[in-house]
Amino acid sequence: MQPQIRRVGIGIMLLFVAVFLQLNYVQIFAAKSIASNGANQRRLLREYSIKRGDIITLNGVQVARSVKTNNEYKYLRQYPQGELYGQITGYYSRWYGSDRIERTYNDELLGDVGVLSMQDIQDRLFDRGTRGETVRLTIDSRLQEAAQQALGDNRGAIVAIEPSTGEIRAMYSNPSFDPSQLAAQDSKEAERFWNSLDVTSRTSPLVNIATSRGYPPGSTFKVVTTAAALESGRYTPESTFPDPLELELPQTDETLTNFSKSTCAGGGEIDLFTALTVSCDTTYAILGLKIPDEIKDVADGFGFNTRLPLDIASEPSNYPAVPDNKEPLRAYSAIGQGNVNATPLQMALVAAGVANGGDVPSPHLVRDVIDPTGKIARHFEPDAMGSAMSSATAQTVTEMMTAVVDEGTGTAAQIEGIKVAGKTGTAQTVEGQNPHTWFICFAPADNPKIAVAVLVENGGSFGSEATGGAVAAPLAKQILEADRPIDKW
Repeated sequence: MQPQIRRVGIGIMLLFVAVFLQLNYVQIFAAKSIASNGANQRRLLREYSIKRGDIITLNGVQVARSVKTNNEYKYLRQYPQGELYGQITGYYSRWYGSDRIERTYNDELLGDVGVLSMQDIQDRLFDRGTRGETVRLTIDSRLQEAAQQALGDNRGAIVAIEPSTGEIRAMYSNPSFDPSQLAAQDSKEAERFWNSLDVTSRTSPLVNIATSRGYPPGSTFKVVTTAAALESGRYTPESTFPDPLELELPQTDETLTNFSKSTCAGGGEIDLFTALTVSCDTTYAILGLKIPDEIKDVADGFGFNTRLPLDIASEPSNYPAVPDNKEPLRAYSAIGQGNVNATPLQMALVAAGVANGGDVPSPHLVRDVIDPTGKIARHFEPDAMGSAMSSATAQTVTEMMTAVVDEGTGTAAQIEGIKVAGKTGTAQTVEGQNPHTWFICFAPADNPKIAVAVLVENGGSFGSEATGGAVAAPLAKQILEADRPIDKW
């Protein structure tokens, strides 16, 4: 009898140990993953019992808010500005989780940052519920609206950055989406909208063209190549190059021609300053063959080949090294073609880096986190990603980019009484498709307040006749003019 009792006792003890271990696993080791599981109803009910913090622009426009409901999910997320900010705020949805600013700053918006304030104590004492913190963006609503209006029905993106701080003043992509429909508490309504977004497609409105789509940057990349040429110590703006009708490429019978299918300066020779002003492909292709390593170094300095330190997800832009047995690709890479791709955000940083004396600012979308009492709980200081060139080189490149707008391919960006530094780009795409059009710039050239990048996919309404100077430059000018009364240049 005693052996049987002993076995029963041992069995009970083992069960107690198993229960003890399971409870400890659930409460300690697995607690965080269980609490954050999207299928956890208790987690959702807890989150939706909190008045999630607002998201506002730099000048106080409310772009995301939570309003009271009459059901167990006590608050509903709303986006009063609709698709204007959809690519920035992202969404907060019972059914599809969260994205972008809503995801990155989820803890702050829920007031779950581990610090218990006096306001939190008062709210709990008087049963007012928990309130999240407000996230203030770096976006200026007036520039964001100007970007939307400038882009119109064109598919593409506009990014505007303050060069000295890296604060993004505007970032609009078309197409965009209205996050309110994903935040709907009716699952069928949210599902219908989600399905309409064609979420698996690269052309889905959920894809932020400004940060997550790379395009050949075309001749806007010549700014990088120019900086590399000057930094190498082998070239100056007065350095001369052959001006052929077509450039014979090594290791092949092929040739590279200019966009105009003619010489850039009537044949003979052309200097580097003029080559940037008129956007001469053959000159820059020669540079690509002669200084490929220097170009890559400067591209890396601008942020190519790495993920940018942005508040929301972004895709790296690429300027890959070209091996010796593929020299012709070096010629195409130097003019922003071949295997080079860049996001509009990256090209805005190229303009900002030149404007900022060679130091490339770290881009960011959030200025402050503000607690429920109105006090600044967290402030984000400006930072730099690194240096792409010396200040002397940046000054020379600025002078050359100013000539592009004064008398070259970018005259459509001229503003009376203001010096604008810019560079056009007309990037060839796959055969049979119209070129993408680009423009990057900053102003005033002698005291930069804002840097802008514009991309219009496939030339917009200009079709096969599209150029960066005709299509993108006028849109950039609209942003500069919208910023001028704000900053009082």
